[in-house]
Parts: sequence; C-alpha cells; structure tokens
Amino acid sequence: MAKTRILLADDHDLFREGLAGLINNQKDLEVVGHAVDGLEALALVRDLTPDLIVMDIKMPICDGLEATRLIRPKFPEILIVILTVHDEDEKLFEAIKAGANGYLLKETDSTSFLSGIREAIAGGATLAPKLAASLLDEFANLANRRELEHLSEEPPKLTSREREVLNLIAAKATNLEISSRLLISLHTVKSHVRSILSKLHAVNRRHAAVLGEQQGLVKKDEE
Repeated sequence: MAKTRILLADDHDLFREGLAGLINNQKDLEVVGHAVDGLEALALVRDLTPDLIVMDIKMPICDGLEATRLIRPKFPEILIVILTVHDEDEKLFEAIKAGANGYLLKETDSTSFLSGIREAIAGGATLAPKLAASLLDEFANLANRRELEHLSEEPPKLTSREREVLNLIAAKATNLEISSRLLISLHTVKSHVRSILSKLHAVNRRHAAVLGEQQGLVKKDEE
C-alpha cells in the first residue's frame, strides 16, 4: 500500500521533529519534507508534490494562512491541515475560506491528531469538536443575517417596459413573441431581458419569473 506523503511546515524544530516521528511510525503515512515558514513550504510543494501539508498557522515571513492562499489555487489537489495553539474563531473561518481541509489544535493528543489526518485523507473535514461547534454557530448566524438582509431589501427597480417584458417572460413568451406583442425590435427585447436578469440576480428566464412573482413584480393573471 502506497503511503500518504506529508509535508510538515512549522518553525519550531522540536515540535516538528516530534510530529515527524509520530507520522513516520505509521504504516500508511510518511513525512517527505520539512519547512520552517510558508514560503519554504510553497517551494517544497513544487519540488515534492506531497499529498498533504500539515501547516502551523503562526510562522515567520509567511504564515500558514497566507501560505494556504498561495498554495491552494496552484495545487488544488493537495490537502492542507492547519495546526494552531489557540481555538480562535476568526482564524478558523479565515483558514476555511483560504481552502484548508482541516483545522486542529496543537494540544490534541496523538491519537486524535492521526485520526484527524486520516479523516482529511479520506475526504472529510477535520475539525476539533469545539471548533466544529463554533463553525456551525457562525454559519447559523450568517444564514440569519442573510435572511434579515433579504427581508429588508426593497424589490429591484424595473422600468415599466421591463415589467411588461418580465410579465411576458412569466407567461412563457419567447423573445420573438415579446417583440411582436410590444412592437419592439428583437434586439431591444434581448437588452431588456439581460437587464431584468441582472437586476433580479436571476440565472435564467424561469428563475427571473419565480423571483418576479415572489417580489410582486409579476401579475399572476397576466397571460
């Protein structure tokens, strides 16, 4: 069985060497490189193409968050697990946004650490339980904020002609039919449709019709 190749990025030699010893004692894991800062990690990724990076969040020159932002777009297939001393919610959310596959506390025991690494390798999201709870709370708060923002939003301002076009779209009229009905050119119809989709943030005509009904822009008895 091929071993998972791991790059360690941490500026504390003693901690990094201890971690390497733990990993190298596993039948399915091996350390293929050591980095003391994010820029060295980026350089080693190019040379070694590891399967997974265990990245300390606080390092000189280039920290773990910045290194993750640099590595992720260039090497999307490489897994990145962030290590940190403190369970800072802000850093957790930044790491997830940067593209990290996991976020573990340095205080975790060896069994939990190895389980977290294997969870990431298996395609899961590696998070300490209390960090997972924080993340869920933040997503719940974010969803509530978006819902409140949505409720407070005024309907988009469509021109009277755009409203006519939207109502005909909702009635499943084609561009050619709209052109004939409103006595405007096909080019003008297409321009109105593009404007409607943009103002409603709709992905297509059907979506625009649904949003128009929800926001009171479409007359339900319109043919």
